[in-house]
Amino acid sequence: MGDMANSSIEFHPKPQQQREAPHAGGFGCTLAELRSLMELRGAEALQKVQETYGDVSGLCRRLKTSPTEGLADNANDLEKRRQIYGQNFIPPKQPKTFMQLVWEALQDVTLIILEVAAIVSLGLSFYAPPGEESEACGNVSAGAEDEGEAEAGWIEGAAILLSVICVVLVTAFNDWSKEKQFRGLQSRIEQEQKFTVIRNGQLLQVPVATLVVGDIAQVKYGDLLPADGVLIQGNDLKIDESSLTGESDHVRKSADKDPMLLSGTHVMEGSGRMVVTAVGVNSQTGIIFTLLGAGGEEEEKKDKKGKQQDGAMESSQTKAKKQDGAVAMEMQPLKSAEGGEMEEREKKKASVPKKEKSVLQGKLTKLAVQIGKAGLVMSAITVIILVLYFVIENFVVEGRVWLAECTPVYVQYFVKFFIIGVTVLVVAVPEGLPLAVTISLAYSVKKMMKDNNLVRHLDACETMGNATAICSDKTGTLTTNRMTVVQSYLGDTHYKEIPAPSALTPKILDLLVHAISINSAYTTKILPPEKEGALPRQVGNKTECALLGFVLDLKRDFQPVREQIPEDKLYKVYTFNSVRKSMSTVIRMPDGGFRLFSKGASEILLKKCTNILNSNGELRNFRPRDRDDMVKKIIEPMACDGLRTICIAYRDFSASQEPDWENENEVVGDLTCIAVVGIEDPVRPEVPEAIRKCQRAGITVRMVTGDNINTARAIAAKCGIIQPGEDFLCLEGKEFNRRIRNEKGEIEQDRLDKVWPKLRVLARSSPTDKHTLVKGIIDSTTGEQRQVVAVTGDGTNDGPALKKADVGFAMGIAGTDVAKEASDIILTDDNFTSIVKAVMWGRNVYDSISKFLQFQLTVNVVAVIVAFTGACITQDSPLKAVQMLWVNLIMDTFASLALATEPPTESLLLRKPYGRDKPLISRTMMKNILGHAVYQLTIIFTLLFVGELFFDIDCGRNAPLHSPPSEHYTIIFNTFVMMQLFNEINARKIHGERNVFHGIFGNPIFCSIVLGTFAIQIVIVQFGGKPFSCSPLSTEQWLWCLFVGVGELVWGQVIATIPTSQLKCLKEAGHGPGKDEMTDEELAEGEEEIDHAERELRRGQILWFRGLNRIQTQMEVVSTFKRSGSFQGAVRRRSSVLSQLHDVTNLSTPTHVILSAANLTSAAGNPSGESIP
Repeated sequence: MGDMANSSIEFHPKPQQQREAPHAGGFGCTLAELRSLMELRGAEALQKVQETYGDVSGLCRRLKTSPTEGLADNANDLEKRRQIYGQNFIPPKQPKTFMQLVWEALQDVTLIILEVAAIVSLGLSFYAPPGEESEACGNVSAGAEDEGEAEAGWIEGAAILLSVICVVLVTAFNDWSKEKQFRGLQSRIEQEQKFTVIRNGQLLQVPVATLVVGDIAQVKYGDLLPADGVLIQGNDLKIDESSLTGESDHVRKSADKDPMLLSGTHVMEGSGRMVVTAVGVNSQTGIIFTLLGAGGEEEEKKDKKGKQQDGAMESSQTKAKKQDGAVAMEMQPLKSAEGGEMEEREKKKASVPKKEKSVLQGKLTKLAVQIGKAGLVMSAITVIILVLYFVIENFVVEGRVWLAECTPVYVQYFVKFFIIGVTVLVVAVPEGLPLAVTISLAYSVKKMMKDNNLVRHLDACETMGNATAICSDKTGTLTTNRMTVVQSYLGDTHYKEIPAPSALTPKILDLLVHAISINSAYTTKILPPEKEGALPRQVGNKTECALLGFVLDLKRDFQPVREQIPEDKLYKVYTFNSVRKSMSTVIRMPDGGFRLFSKGASEILLKKCTNILNSNGELRNFRPRDRDDMVKKIIEPMACDGLRTICIAYRDFSASQEPDWENENEVVGDLTCIAVVGIEDPVRPEVPEAIRKCQRAGITVRMVTGDNINTARAIAAKCGIIQPGEDFLCLEGKEFNRRIRNEKGEIEQDRLDKVWPKLRVLARSSPTDKHTLVKGIIDSTTGEQRQVVAVTGDGTNDGPALKKADVGFAMGIAGTDVAKEASDIILTDDNFTSIVKAVMWGRNVYDSISKFLQFQLTVNVVAVIVAFTGACITQDSPLKAVQMLWVNLIMDTFASLALATEPPTESLLLRKPYGRDKPLISRTMMKNILGHAVYQLTIIFTLLFVGELFFDIDCGRNAPLHSPPSEHYTIIFNTFVMMQLFNEINARKIHGERNVFHGIFGNPIFCSIVLGTFAIQIVIVQFGGKPFSCSPLSTEQWLWCLFVGVGELVWGQVIATIPTSQLKCLKEAGHGPGKDEMTDEELAEGEEEIDHAERELRRGQILWFRGLNRIQTQMEVVSTFKRSGSFQGAVRRRSSVLSQLHDVTNLSTPTHVILSAANLTSAAGNPSGESIP
């Protein structure tokens, strides 16, 4: 990193740098210099400060500030500093405007097909050709529409446009309200947070946003640092840098060893003063935010200065790319082995909104295109047949001649045929699909809020249903993040749970309470819970909180003891540090003697104990042999349970023998052990069950933690992530890296593929390891289908892994802003069980859409065939345009509402995930669709051709123009709708279950829609009249229609009896985009791997090949639709194109192409799956 940072300066155009150095607004440091300085750590940083500025006070002089007095509180000076070095404010991403969201929603393929159909239909309905009918042209009766139809022609197009507008607005509104909710949830810390600075020698509390470079800031225990700085002076300062580096160990900072303080890190111990050197987007947190795209706009807004600073960044990245893996390994976490590359990609991703097509959208778009094409073919055939019929009848049979003045009339007929064709097409295109998806997702998102999932990207909710792996953090997600004492060894007894106070000798209890209450920081407290039913709040050091909690569990209170001996009465305190690994406090006894209380890591303190309290509270000798016994019998078993062991001891000094307090080893020795306690961060009680559910649902849970391997393994066993007798791996980060990297230190996918399938616990892992693991699992091609990975994270350092994962979960409570910004779903209660609920909802979305498809496709097939055959045989569709629209409304909008709002059930978690390439329409569904279509078509054609005899009514076929609506056609329309209504109930089950009514009352929306539709149908038939082409029916006719409708339910049972396995001829439909059809995103990713120089050269070629690829894909879809059976040709063509594509794009990793080639056959439906020549 040092190398990189220094490079940032060399890359600026030289003249500018020289010009700037002396006059950086009169300051002696440029922004770039400071920025590069802050990227160094430890000794390297110290050396740089000494070389460049002499020492820290030299740096202060250059920044025109005094280490003791601070800045003069002078508004002009502060403003000038803000202009040169930036403000301490990281601009949030600009939210998308409502219109942008509308525009995004309009990009849907299905909607575009519909818009075109609607506009054509509207245009034609207003088209009235010139020229009157003349005898010479013959009075051809073809496709005669009555008046109502002609007037209602425009309704068709208008209604479609209306449904499109509905879909778009609903989608956009959803996205918009979600974004708003999210912004509300993230009430930024910046506004409320204040920080202490010295200005004019006075201590002032100023809002964090007003800090400037050159400010002298006071840092103390518990602070979250708001800017980067260099330490001027510090006492025992320790910083938790885990939010930036992921290392859970605290980093000691001192002016003479490691003076670099970074924004976004927490002060865990001590205090100090620092000079602020970088604020806002130039601070370390700001740089990460910029990478994640949050600071994108700010970067653009910057003028020339900004460009120069951006140059620094870019150059450092290019340099990073050039470095070989070995050096890169040592860089800071975000700039991992694939450092520069990753950042550049993140940067690019930041500029493009995270809008990848989800699995489901991909499948639906493909299906919609297939259906649309089928509809197009049908409507084209309809038009061709009508035109041929017309031409043959007129010019062949009747032998007429085409006269010039007749042309307009003939054109009018052709236009009418075209309108009939468009009607067929409109019925065929499932405009309810996008609506069903949107409604289903929106409904789920609303309900998921109640299940503590705040969904930021709609499609994440559905991707979760396909998840095959979850990589979870330990602390706070699987555990409660509250240290508690769970085992103790008191008075010769090992208690596996908290002992009853009565079981302990009063002397032991009293000593224990005093030892804990006095010998801990008085700032550490346990406060009552904020709201009813919550847990008490732990403030301060978590280990000490655990001990204080132990006192409370023993029904005693620490507060009175502390009031009796306030902090200023403590005689001497040896604070805890990593060398001592213990803390001791001396108090003066009433008799003039002294008592020392000590607590610390058991392996260290027990060595200093010579006595131990027995069960009566009396001292007995404690020899090295006893100590070894204790380690074996007490301490090791506790450690195996994942506990940290702490020893609590004391020692008395008489008034006469006051020791030399400075000789610590002398004082803290010859101790008497009171107790040894085992502390753990307990597993959340509901987690093991949740993990069991995941495993049953075919999802592998992996734990990725910074903790040590023993604790991690113990917790994993408690959660059920690892089970005895299983073949699994628990690795530490170092070992993991050793296994997956080659000699050069580069990550190899095939090495990773040997590790991840068995890996269950990754301990002591850095954020880079987490990102590597996630990327490795996603890119892996070992399984039969690509893994879908969910990741949980809370630290700033988890950003890249969250972004890389298919679904990123950020913690709502413990999570940092960076993590939330990079995530798809926020767990508002930080609980693993909420992830299981997300899986359930995701699968439910998928099933809801399948239910809807099953229903809709039945209606589609029937309506298209009826319209098509009707038009061809009787030159007039039995279902009129307006009736078609009503049917369309039932089967689209209402059905999508009814079927997409089914609540999820636990049974969804009993099956394996569907996987990316499972077809939307399974064989069972296909059987149901075709089975019901057969029933409905039989009934409708029977009614159409012999209905008048059965009901003894006038025949409605070939009715003359302008005749009133016939009962005959009304019965057909009514029966059709009744069958749809009852089939909607059948559609509630998609896995061939028998009981279609199961849980129907759990969904009031469904019930109300079915009943509502029924009521409206009665109104339309009885009172619809001319506009709906309906004539009222008698009760008996109604009963017959109902009877035929109920027959649907019976027929459904008949279909359910036929075993699907026997029907080999059925094909599935709606596969996901095959792996060979590289999506734009994947190609774009491939593109990023091409060397920069080649990129410009190749762009044209790539686009050309991408176009070729698209056309070929479409041809293949058509051929698949026709089910020609010979796919090998297509595959060979495709693989040759791919090999050309490979030659052109020259992907740096051959795996992409192997992946594509290996799955070509299966994707194209090659049953034998032999490899491609």
